[in-house]
Amino acid sequence: MAPALRTEGGSDPVRARSPDLDAVRAALAPHGLFLRGVVHFEAGDGPLLDDGRSAATVVLVGNAGGSLWPAFSRWRAGQADGGGENPLDDWSKAVIRPVAAAAGADVWFPSDPPWQPFQRWAIRAEGLKPSPLGILIHPVYGLWHGYRAALGFAGLVGAATRPAGPHPCDTCAKKPCLSTCPAGAVRPEGFDVAACRAHLRTPEGQAGCMQLGCLARAACPVGADHRYPVKQLRFHMAALSL
Repeated sequence: MAPALRTEGGSDPVRARSPDLDAVRAALAPHGLFLRGVVHFEAGDGPLLDDGRSAATVVLVGNAGGSLWPAFSRWRAGQADGGGENPLDDWSKAVIRPVAAAAGADVWFPSDPPWQPFQRWAIRAEGLKPSPLGILIHPVYGLWHGYRAALGFAGLVGAATRPAGPHPCDTCAKKPCLSTCPAGAVRPEGFDVAACRAHLRTPEGQAGCMQLGCLARAACPVGADHRYPVKQLRFHMAALSL
């Protein structure tokens, strides 16, 4: 991703005030977080900032593979209550809010209102499409990535990112995600949430997906090297409201 655009001689006051995205990257890196994409908006089309203006730029922040797990685990171990009821959300806010403030950005989180269209932004920023599981699939990271926050700027910041590559599902002949799900919840026409949850309540589901992570997700060959570590898989499965 390109660094923040700058001008010579201050001829463009909006871009001249643009923060340095390289500094944002450096601040996020120790936490295993990355800038995942940049979206530019036409005047008035972006999400509303706290001051009532429309954002001209949204910068997505997220993880690739298990990149955030070591830093998050260390933080959680240092909390008397283990991080509370929503530790990953609370950790994300504790880490990202200071970075956003230093960059002069508003910040939105998937867990909090006002609900923002993170998936639409990701599709626009990285050219991703949903997999049969409903998760956006990345040509490098596969199904092993996520978005933890979005930074909003009033001016144009950075360079809008380009699609990451072709949709992996289009060239996947065997599509093992469709045949591996023990509940038959992963279907070409869409993901059956009810069937998945019903299976996870069974002894087979408790011993299988709840312990090892979604078996259909693990069957996807794309980005297999970025698969989450077992403890992270169990953490995400345990967070499901069954």
